[in-house]
Amino acid sequence: MNRTLRETRARLQNGDSGSSQFQRETLTLYIDASLNSAAAVPILACGIGAFSLAFDMGKYTIVWMMATLILHALHIFTLQQVKSRQLVTDETAARWMRRLLGFQFVIGLCWAFFASQGCSTCEPASALTFKGAALLIVLSATALTTSMLNGAVLATFIPTVAAIVYQYWRDREPMDIGLIAMFTAAMVFFIFFSGRLRRTSIQLLSYQSEKDNLIAELEVANAISDEARRRAEEANLAKSRFLASMSHELRTPLNAILGFSEVMDNEVLGPMSNPIYKEYVGDIHRSGQHLLNLINEILDLSRIEAGRYELHEESVMLAEITEDCIGMVQLRARSKQIRITEQFEPSLPPVWADEKSIRQVILNLLSNAVKFTPQGGEVAVKLGWTAGGGQYVAIRDNGPGIPEEEIPVVLSAFGQGSIAIKSAEQGTGLGLPIVQAILSKHDGEFVLRSKLREGTEVIAILPPKRVLQTVPAVREAHSNDRRKRSFA
Repeated sequence: MNRTLRETRARLQNGDSGSSQFQRETLTLYIDASLNSAAAVPILACGIGAFSLAFDMGKYTIVWMMATLILHALHIFTLQQVKSRQLVTDETAARWMRRLLGFQFVIGLCWAFFASQGCSTCEPASALTFKGAALLIVLSATALTTSMLNGAVLATFIPTVAAIVYQYWRDREPMDIGLIAMFTAAMVFFIFFSGRLRRTSIQLLSYQSEKDNLIAELEVANAISDEARRRAEEANLAKSRFLASMSHELRTPLNAILGFSEVMDNEVLGPMSNPIYKEYVGDIHRSGQHLLNLINEILDLSRIEAGRYELHEESVMLAEITEDCIGMVQLRARSKQIRITEQFEPSLPPVWADEKSIRQVILNLLSNAVKFTPQGGEVAVKLGWTAGGGQYVAIRDNGPGIPEEEIPVVLSAFGQGSIAIKSAEQGTGLGLPIVQAILSKHDGEFVLRSKLREGTEVIAILPPKRVLQTVPAVREAHSNDRRKRSFA
């Protein structure tokens, strides 16, 4: 399919719109036009022959008429055979063009024989007028019929011009000069006219070819995209199956690792005499917890990408969720002497959202801020209204910041900036993509602003349609007394 696509594009870019590329098509059009107008030449030949016999223009009129009809019948028979057997191909088009031009030249000899005949019993002016009118009619009919065969008009009527010139040289009739000039001018005009028709037809064929090539390219591209989509769907299905099986296979031993390491770390069954073993147990527990968090994040991102992440929406307060998340990271922040400040706008109404998902968003953003804020730093948490009537949670730290060119990397799955790679607290690179996906599920927006050595600010925004506005209570109104109707 790729090879077909390249060949089609190459034809479109480098294709020649000249007649050499469309010889087979032009010959096919010439054959169709000649077969459709096959009755025109016999009618003209019989009509001209009848008038010639009436004017007594020569004793060879019947011979000329019979020769013309026989040659025309052979020509039509040949064209029918070529069309029925499909003998014209791209390889044989030039050869058949020469053969058909030869046929036209032979037919032109018959019209040259007609032009060379004289009339001994009629006036020269009348005979010349009849001969000129007949030749012009035949010339125009031939030009219209053979316009798609390059050089057909010239090959057909060059013998006629030569015959008229020979007749003038033989008889020295002054009126033959007028016939020569008139017929030559008409032949040049019809050659030009048929050439324009042929070029117009070739241009139409070129447009048709380009359209066909474009359709072929679109079909090939569509086939390639369908194949790519099928492979992507298969890969996605295989990934889902792999994650489902691996999550089960990994969780089972992880539960034992986490449980037993926690029992040993807390010395439930007795003290551990060797402090190095106790340190090892703590490392095992932390590593197992890190692996479990990684599995959970991968599964969450996979469900979101597969469209299977369902929201259980209810009325929640952003302020309460934010305070809970601050309390969860407070202990870790105190261990690094980080101060967390809060700035909440009062009387914020509840929002319609999934509490678990929103809690995960705020907790991920707070954890990142505490993780990358240095000792003795500060994390500021703001909660308030947006300009459009929505609500936002903004978290700003005074950490090292993120270079501007690394922001797209940080926002991609498994992407980590250079600061995160050098940090001792490395993560999985899935926190911010999960935050973006959850906010997108809520029709919200995620904004990240950061400069190197100036800190980072992240903003989670919920749209106005998620905000639940309270409606004031309806006061009880006393009903008015019924008014009596009065009649005049």
